[in-house]
Amino acid sequence: MYWRLLARLFDPEEQATLESASLGVVEDIGLPATLLDPQASVDSVVQRHPELAAEFDGLMVPEEAAGGEGTADDARDGAAEVRRAALVSKVLLNVFRTPPGTVTAGQLSRWQSDAGWLERALGCTPGELRGGRAGGTGVSPTGTGGGGRTPDLSRLIPEIGPALGSIEAGLVKRMRLREVLADPQLAGQLTPSMSLIEQLLRDKDNLSGVALANAKALIRRFVDDVAEVLRTQVEKSTVGALDRSVPPKRVFRNLDLDRTIWKNLTNWSPEEERLYVDRLFYRHTARKTTPQRLIVVVDQSGSMVDSMVNCTILASIFAGLPKVDVHLIAYDTQALDLTPWVHDPFETLLRTNLGGGTDGTVAMALAQPKIAEPRNTVVVWISDFYEWQTEPLFESMAAIHRSGAKFIPVGSVTSSGRASVNPWFRERFKDQGTPVLSGHIRKLVHELKTFLT
Repeated sequence: MYWRLLARLFDPEEQATLESASLGVVEDIGLPATLLDPQASVDSVVQRHPELAAEFDGLMVPEEAAGGEGTADDARDGAAEVRRAALVSKVLLNVFRTPPGTVTAGQLSRWQSDAGWLERALGCTPGELRGGRAGGTGVSPTGTGGGGRTPDLSRLIPEIGPALGSIEAGLVKRMRLREVLADPQLAGQLTPSMSLIEQLLRDKDNLSGVALANAKALIRRFVDDVAEVLRTQVEKSTVGALDRSVPPKRVFRNLDLDRTIWKNLTNWSPEEERLYVDRLFYRHTARKTTPQRLIVVVDQSGSMVDSMVNCTILASIFAGLPKVDVHLIAYDTQALDLTPWVHDPFETLLRTNLGGGTDGTVAMALAQPKIAEPRNTVVVWISDFYEWQTEPLFESMAAIHRSGAKFIPVGSVTSSGRASVNPWFRERFKDQGTPVLSGHIRKLVHELKTFLT
């Protein structure tokens, strides 16, 4: 089965011997022959054979990470291992052998669906590894497998995510996107993803009429999907400490029944079997909040598209919190103050111009005047820090740190958590005591929560 997979991936010519042998194998172990059809999507196979859906889920997750449902006998069972190999081969072949030439909207949609099945097989949610609709945290399994010989690709998740994103970006570039957007039926087949949104944002000034309307609809769908997940993370992380200096509000919904009963147990009458309550106790709900200023500076050059999208949405969510004053600045060789639109990430993204060089000094000129009370200000600077003017920019960042403001340099705010950061800046930030924060967007949410609460 794996020899057939390799032959199919690296040689467009069908190997008759491997094909006939594989057909005999899958039929012998009770799998449908359509599993070997390169033109059949995983969705199509599952629709015809619904019982296979459960087998694809967590297919490449080590058995101990998947909850230990497999047994030692299963791991040693040759038929079970071959069955697993056939399913693994189907997912990998559909994802990593892409169609040649111009890509249609249907082909892109099918690939996105198959990539979603691969992500599910790795224990993640569809779209999560590609840095798209940042699903849950996923299983994020580790380990060496449960004893079978099936490849444990879960250990390669940090590498697979960017690879899937790169394949998807290539498919989008080979698609005649403007023609697809001009046709509402074809545009309806598209599933918003980070690669597609990047292309739409780059090409938005060349679109008009129906094509522009369809592009905006796709961008808004993607923004709403990501915002829903990020908002949940922020709400879980930004709850302040209870403020016990404020008396609890004496309303029924705040009544602490357990404490009220406990404190009045001395009033229990055994004869009457009745508890007399002479004092009620209420829960504290007021939380300590201090007005804070959050200044987010985002590099919108070509290498930082994922961060631009995620941070725009994140800024809008924090802007909706009480007593948090959020400012948003985007820059390449020019800087743009997007603060007036910070509450609406969709409108903010439409005003960005992705690509170009990088000159952080122009963004610093906009950010510094906004720091009115340093001790009450956090500056989040998101960039790969490959700058034209390194020394002047770092010195101004160091000055912000010395002023008492909290300065957080961020190398990436992506769903996949991968970024490249200029080593020169990385070392100096480390020496300064403000190490570069790189990785999943949840790390930045945690840092901001710590400051704001």
